Amino acid sequence: MASAFVDLADTLVADFDVIDFLHTLAARSVQLLDADAAGIMLADQQGGLHVMAASTEEARLLELCELQNNEGPCLDCFRTGLPVACYDPAAMRVTWPTFTERLQQVGFQSAQALPMRLREETIGALNLFRTRPGKLTEADLAIGQAMADVATVGLIQERVIAAGELLAVQLQTALTSRVQLEQAKGVLAQRARLPMDQAFLLMRDYARSHNRRLTDVAAQIIDGTLDEDALPKVPRRRPGAPPRP
Repeated sequence: MASAFVDLADTLVADFDVIDFLHTLAARSVQLLDADAAGIMLADQQGGLHVMAASTEEARLLELCELQNNEGPCLDCFRTGLPVACYDPAAMRVTWPTFTERLQQVGFQSAQALPMRLREETIGALNLFRTRPGKLTEADLAIGQAMADVATVGLIQERVIAAGELLAVQLQTALTSRVQLEQAKGVLAQRARLPMDQAFLLMRDYARSHNRRLTDVAAQIIDGTLDEDALPKVPRRRPGAPPRP
């Protein structure tokens, strides 16, 4: 059990693989709990659920059945953010008729779902399938929920880090582009003997009229590959006059 929790907490490695991580959660759930198979669904940014991992092919098909028919414990669990258990076959047929029929066709008799949730944010659900009727013990449920919680914390932390790295890249790109624009303004201002703001207007007007990115035009001005005679002419501004919008 200790090894399982270490595996589920280790999401900060450089080569973190979310699919392998979720398959580990599914496999560990079967190893440690009184369950015969497990499946995991995660939500995308729009809130749509997707089957991400399963311990067996039967479990994967059951997860897909839930999505296709919009019924089943995993969906109810995700929507409410609470554990869902329906282990009596008769009650299951009333609650999830299509899912229950498919469940029994592949050899299972009961299903439960645990939320992958951190405070108010539910990112998915862990489905547990058994080949016999009846629910998991309270001890098993507590262990299963603990594993789901640890996995959720790890996944959210990994998402935050990934988002932060993306933002850092975007900011660095913006800073680099800004430096390039300033260099191009200086080059063009010197060559055309224009004030800096008018040099910028030349670049911007050319980029707009040719449907090009301003940074690409700036790069060509710096390396000398842009024919400056092709740039539109901007009337010289009187000293003290405001720049053209």
